[in-house]
Order: sequence, then structure tokens, then C-alpha cells
Amino acid sequence: MPAVDGGSQSQKTSLPVSRNSKTLGQQNLAKISKRFVVFNPSVSAFHDVLGKASRTIKGLAGSGDVRRVAAHNPDCLWAIACRSRHSPKEIRSEGFVAFLMLNAAGRERLLDHTLNTSVPNQEFLAAQSEKPAAIYVWALYAPGIIAGGIPLVFEKISSPLYKDVTLYARPATDSGQRFLKTIGFVPDSSREGRDIYTFPRCAPIPATPIYDTYHPGGVPKGISVTVAHSLEDIFRIMSVRSAVYIGGQRCPYEEEFDGNDFAATHLLGYVGNEPAGCLRLRFFASFVKIERLAVRSEFRTTRLAFDLVRAGIELGRVKGYRKFYGHAQKRLANFWGRFGFRPLENKSEFDFFRFRLYRNGHGSCATSPGSGH
Repeated sequence: MPAVDGGSQSQKTSLPVSRNSKTLGQQNLAKISKRFVVFNPSVSAFHDVLGKASRTIKGLAGSGDVRRVAAHNPDCLWAIACRSRHSPKEIRSEGFVAFLMLNAAGRERLLDHTLNTSVPNQEFLAAQSEKPAAIYVWALYAPGIIAGGIPLVFEKISSPLYKDVTLYARPATDSGQRFLKTIGFVPDSSREGRDIYTFPRCAPIPATPIYDTYHPGGVPKGISVTVAHSLEDIFRIMSVRSAVYIGGQRCPYEEEFDGNDFAATHLLGYVGNEPAGCLRLRFFASFVKIERLAVRSEFRTTRLAFDLVRAGIELGRVKGYRKFYGHAQKRLANFWGRFGFRPLENKSEFDFFRFRLYRNGHGSCATSPGSGH
């Protein structure tokens, strides 16, 4: 049974046996993401799968404790679903992975076997946007083929806030032990006689953020994105939007240039050294509104639109935001759904959908009227 520590101090990790020998860092996430989707579940979307898990996993923490931990830090709980059965209008969890984001005191308690994982004390948990000292694989329920989506969950805790934090787990069975070794976990040699396995993640060479990959004179026809830093960058963005919206889709000038451009952050996408796409971000108190996604027609066969959206989500996350909103044409619902977006419920349907991204992951983004992609 694909499961991890269900919550009690005596219950330990039981994980599925992987059929490939690739570690977490070697997985082909692009290929896996075509089959599975992961997201931060709402209470209603998570209720049924938690009930199924509790009938299988002995000692699973109660729903109240799971919700409390997830409310303290939403990155603790991730749902998994098959993409073929996943609909933005009908969110359904088929499996999940839960973590405990531990602070320094919590890490010591875990290693000393004095941490009550059944009812985790908030005193030992890192809060949202706080860098944890350790990440403990708390519970995992991924029956059947859903286990194939597990690497996508671990990718979610490879963001800048978590990427160099060591992972911990406790195998309960031989198959669980083999699975941990398969994906790169090793016994903690400093804890002889204990059952702690770790996945060390040494501080890597700082990776270039996806929103800062453009360098003049770079790879010909290479895809890159940068935050607009100068008035010249703004001119490039206005040129792209004028070509896409006003020239290509006959959008009225007053509608496209709404007076909010100098109160926003802009992303500018390049193909080689040619300005080819853009995206606008507006930051509010508790959410980000992502707007004005535009890609010039001659560059729409590239991945630029995807890179712009991912860059926008990542920039919002770095700033501490978890909710993203926006509008999109109905025909683009599937495009935004690939990032975990879904229409908000009980909203009137006009020419555009309104999306909220639950982290999310995934987070939420939107296009403006007449998106160029």
C-alpha cells in the first residue's frame, strides 16, 4: 500500500516500489506532468481521499490535525490526480502527500524520536514563507498508478525556499525501504540503530530564476524571460501588445492600455534577441492578478507562453503570494488548466473565465481580453 507515516509515533513509512531507478533529481517531470497533476487541495476536494486513506493507513492523523497543519503552511499538503480524470470544474483528489515543515526545534525532536507526529505541535512547525530546518514526509497515499505522480509533489518542495532543506522519512516495510533507496534516500549514518532515512540536498549553485534568464547576445532563437527594468523594456512590451491585441485582434486602444501599466510589474519574453511576448503582474494585499499574456503570432509555436506563465507564478511565490487571479477567454481554459488553474465557482460567464490558482501550485493566472496565445 503506497503510504507514509500515518501520524502516530509508532507508525512508520511504507512507500511504493518504483519500477525505475531514477532518483528524485533525475525524473522526467515534463513527461510525468502529461499524465498527472498536483495541487493544494481545498477542504472539500480533500475530504473523500482522506477518508479512503484513513481506512487503509493505521494511525493516520485526524482530518482536523491535517487541516490545522495545512492552514499553518499550505505547502504541507499536496493532492495528486490523473490528468485524464482531472477537470478544472470538478476538482478531485485521488492521492496525496503530506509533509511536516519543521523548524530547528522540530528537527531535533524528530531525530530524537520525541516529536508527536500524530498531533504535531505548531511550536515545532515552520510557518508559510519561513524556511524550515527539515522536511519530514508525514503521510503519503497514492494507490495504483497515482504513485507515478509522486515526483511532481517533491518538485513542489524544490522551490527556492525549500530546495536545500534535507528530507526525512521512516520506512516501515522492506518495500518502503527499497523505494526510499530508489529515489535517493539513504540511512542517516549519524543515527545508528535508528530508522531515519534522509535525502540530503546540499546548497546548490544558485540557479538563475526563470524570470531572469535573458542576456543580450545569448543563444540564437533561445527562449528567455526578464523582468522589465527600463523604459526601453516597456516600449518593447507595448509594441508586442499593440501587435497582438490592437493589430491582430482589433482590441480598442482604451481597453488594452487601461492606465495600470505603470502600477504593475511586467515580464518580457525573448526569442533570441527579439522581443516576442509579455505578461503583466499586479500585486495586491493578498493576491496577484496576472494579465496581458501576449505572444507575437510568429512565435506561438515556441514554449514562450508557458515560460512567461511559469515565470509569473514563480515571481509571485518569491514575493510570498499564494493566490493568483485573472481572466481568460473560454477557449483558453485548457491552457490555464495545465498550470492548475480552475474557474471560480458561481461566477457569471462572459467572454472570459476567471481563474484562481490554488497552490499553487499551482497559484492562479490570467490573460487579458483577447489573449495572444
